[in-house]
Amino acid sequence: MFDDLRPHLVELRKRLAISVASVMIMFFIAFNYYEPILHWISQPLNDALSLVAKTSPNAAKGMATTNQIGGTFFVAMKVSFFAALLGSLPIILSQIWLFVAPGLYANEKKMMIPIVVGGTVMFLIGGAFAYYVVTPFGFQYLIGFGSASFVPMINVEDYVGFFTKIMFGFGLAFELPVFCYFLALLGLIDDRMMIGFFRYAIVLIFIIAALLTPPDVLTQCLMAIPLIILYGISIIIVRFVNPAPKEEAYIGEDEEETID
Repeated sequence: MFDDLRPHLVELRKRLAISVASVMIMFFIAFNYYEPILHWISQPLNDALSLVAKTSPNAAKGMATTNQIGGTFFVAMKVSFFAALLGSLPIILSQIWLFVAPGLYANEKKMMIPIVVGGTVMFLIGGAFAYYVVTPFGFQYLIGFGSASFVPMINVEDYVGFFTKIMFGFGLAFELPVFCYFLALLGLIDDRMMIGFFRYAIVLIFIIAALLTPPDVLTQCLMAIPLIILYGISIIIVRFVNPAPKEEAYIGEDEEETID
């Protein structure tokens, strides 16, 4: 049995090694350019500080600081690792595909291509939505709250962790249509099941939003509302992939028989 698994384990080790190597190479490249990457990451924060400063003088004094001797170095490493993961994502997905593809039939490969491509696209859309929609509103609300009485002194290490959590959280959350498409291909769900589960899905969506986002109501709602919309889109996708069988009309036993 182990002899049969050995070629697969060797292939898996090869794909993992290539994926890890790609992340490491991208990390060293990103580390040399961490300043522009950090500027891109901190741009929503700077914009929020500028907007809040118009109504609150204390917010204008707010700034990103570090309370560690090597704080800037560790921030550069976090930023570089974040950029390396994003930059290596196509390579990692291609390695997963190359590992799985030999065991699939031709029709199964055609089914998997939309999953791989769609998963990448939806992750990027989720990250873009978080960057251009969620973070501006979220940071403006969080910084502005109480800024009339307190000066916001933002820890840059906390901010980078805060930012990456939002980006990856939204990227993963936007995979919902792709996940539903995959389950529909396997025949595990249909559109009628998803419609019946809708009320419970709303509760689960808000729980997931609370786990994937920082602990503030605004950010959670900004994730939950698009997820509810994506759930509706998923129902349409599942209806095309694996529609529920139509209910057949049965004649009741106590129905009167027509006498010729």
